[in-house]
Amino acid sequence: MMDELPIDTSHPAVREYLALIRLQVLTPLSLLVNIATLMVCTLVLEPNLGDIAKLYPSSISPKPSMIAVFIVAIYIGQVGYCILLVFSRKPETKRALIKGCGFPLMLANWVMAFWAIAWILQAFLLSTICLGILLALLLYANVVLLIYHAPTSKRPFDVAFIHAPLRGFLLFPLGVMFPYSLFVTLGLTWSPGEPQHYDRGQWSGFAVMITVNLVGLLVIILRRDIVWCAAATWICASLWSEKPKPYPVSFVVIMFTFLHPAALIASTLWAWLRGRKRGTGPIALPPDGEDHVQGRPAGERPAREVDTEALWG
Repeated sequence: MMDELPIDTSHPAVREYLALIRLQVLTPLSLLVNIATLMVCTLVLEPNLGDIAKLYPSSISPKPSMIAVFIVAIYIGQVGYCILLVFSRKPETKRALIKGCGFPLMLANWVMAFWAIAWILQAFLLSTICLGILLALLLYANVVLLIYHAPTSKRPFDVAFIHAPLRGFLLFPLGVMFPYSLFVTLGLTWSPGEPQHYDRGQWSGFAVMITVNLVGLLVIILRRDIVWCAAATWICASLWSEKPKPYPVSFVVIMFTFLHPAALIASTLWAWLRGRKRGTGPIALPPDGEDHVQGRPAGERPAREVDTEALWG
């Protein structure tokens, strides 16, 4: 069938065009499936996603309502991504969509839908596996975007609707959901009726939270990443908002709630001051060798022409 088409499907430009068409169809479809699945699991089924989280409190349990707001923000960003996917005209943008993040993001939406089903069924091992796959897909997409399709101020729509949604989506499993699901799978939880056991797994939670947030802090300082700062700060706030929490975990997440914005401000000011210092450097003087090239000794001024008639009248 493909051999009978009047176009050469082996040509790179044709292959890229067909890949873009597939993404323009499959990506919005995967997003709709993701949104519909989470809406059914949240608004229709009982117990819903938040209720199950409350049945298994742990030292790193987030506040369900704040995670819901975070997921809505991810969906809004992906709607912008789908619009850019359809109306993009710049070849750099198309390459970023096709070769950078298109296929991994489409798969990530399907995986997140399967995670919601596994969580509702309380199949926590399957839930953890889904979140691990989700984390790997999003990490791969972000690394490829950063290396081969780096964000630039020349293409602000790429930054707003490709890089920002992918970065925020990455923080969903990395910052809280994958570690939390792993804790539930390993039994590092307590019964909702026994809050006196809230210190169970506190040092494991402390280690996970300080590691994840230190990595995020390095990203914020080195790249001055506003999206990572906002997402990591929100996740930290969702953790200490859910009570009770053991002291080591509460201390870490409250500390990083203030450290992330402070690091972003300090890093931005440092870059601005360095830019000003470079712009106000010493004035470069011409090298001494120029006089030698013109046949004059170094430091000797050229002779002036004198009008003798004007001088002697």
